[in-house]
Amino acid sequence: MRFIFKTNHDQDIDLVKHSGHAFWYGLLMLLLVLSPWLLQEYWLAQLTFVLIYSIVGLGLMLLAGFTGLFSIGHAAFLGVGAYTQAVCTQAGMSFVPALVCATGLSAAVGVVVGLPALRVKGIYLGIATLSFGFIVEEVLARWESVTGGNAGIHLKAPDLWGQSVSSAEGFYFLCLLLTVLSTLGVLNLLRSPTGRAFVAIRDSEISAQSMGIHLAHYKTLSFAISAALAGLGGALYGHKMQFISPDQFSVLQSIDLLLMIVVGGLGSVHGAFLGALFLIVLPQLISLVKDSLPDAIALAPGLQSLVYGSVLIAFVLFEPMGMYGRWLKVRTYFQVFPFYRQGMFKRQKSFQKSDRLR
Repeated sequence: MRFIFKTNHDQDIDLVKHSGHAFWYGLLMLLLVLSPWLLQEYWLAQLTFVLIYSIVGLGLMLLAGFTGLFSIGHAAFLGVGAYTQAVCTQAGMSFVPALVCATGLSAAVGVVVGLPALRVKGIYLGIATLSFGFIVEEVLARWESVTGGNAGIHLKAPDLWGQSVSSAEGFYFLCLLLTVLSTLGVLNLLRSPTGRAFVAIRDSEISAQSMGIHLAHYKTLSFAISAALAGLGGALYGHKMQFISPDQFSVLQSIDLLLMIVVGGLGSVHGAFLGALFLIVLPQLISLVKDSLPDAIALAPGLQSLVYGSVLIAFVLFEPMGMYGRWLKVRTYFQVFPFYRQGMFKRQKSFQKSDRLR
C-alpha cells in the first residue's frame, strides 16, 4: 500500500500525486492518441461520443456531484450549444468563434436557470430545471425561422483556420484536445477556493454561509460553468451527428445524462468518464445480447429503458458511490488485505443538526 507524506501545501494540491499517477495517466493518453490506428472506424466513432459525453458529464458532475444542485433538464443546455453552433456556422462563422459563442450563450442561459436555485433546492429545483428543459425543447421546435423546427438543421464539418476537419480521425483528435483541456480546467477549478466553496455548499449550506461563502454567487457560477461545458459538448455533438432536431434534446436525454453521473460515481471526476463509457457501451451490449434472447423480449420496444432503469436501481441500492466507488473498494481491498473491513467506506452524515431541524 502506498503512503504519501505531504510536507507542504503545494504537494497537497498537485494534480499528479505520485509517480504511479503519471505512469497510468500517461499510458492512457498514449492509448487515446494511438486509437485511430488501433480501432476500426465504427469503434473510433463510439470513442468520440464517449469524449463528447465526458465533457457534458464533467459539467453535470460539477453541478450535481460537487455543488449538490441536481438538474433534470440538462439536455436543454446541450441543445442550446448545438443549435448556436449550427446557426453560427451557417452564417459563415468559422469553428472556433462559433464554439466560443455556443459556450458563452449556454453559460448565459445557465445563469438565468440558476437564479431559481437561489430560492429552491432538492426536488423543487429538479422540477424547475425539468420545466426549463420542456421550454427549450418547445422553443427549438417552434422557432422555425432560426432552428428549422421539427425538420431539424444540418451542420457541416468543422473549419479550423481554413482547413476542413472532415475525417473521423481529425474530428476525434479535436474532441480529445477539448476533452483534455476541459478536464484540466475542472481539476484546477476544484482545487481552487471556488471549487472548495462548491463542495462546502454541497455538504452544508448553513456551514458554508457561516464561513462567509456567498451562496447566491457560487450557485449561479456553478450553473454557468456546468451549462458552458454542456454547450461545448453540444456543439461537438452537433458536428459529429451533422444533423440535429429538437427531439434529440428531450427530457429522456436529460435522464440519460443524470444516469451517467450517478452510475459513474457522484463526486468524482473519474465518474464522469466512467459514466460516459457506460452510456455509450451499454446500448452496444444490449444489441449483442438481443440475438440470444427470445423474440418476445428482444423485439420489445422498451427493452433498453428497462435495462437502464434496472441498472440505476441496482447502483442506488447496492453501490451508491457508482463505478468509481466500486473500483476504490476493490483497489483498497487488495492494498490492505487481510485487514479490509466492510464499514471502511460507509458514508457519513454530511448534514448538520440545524439542517435536520429545518
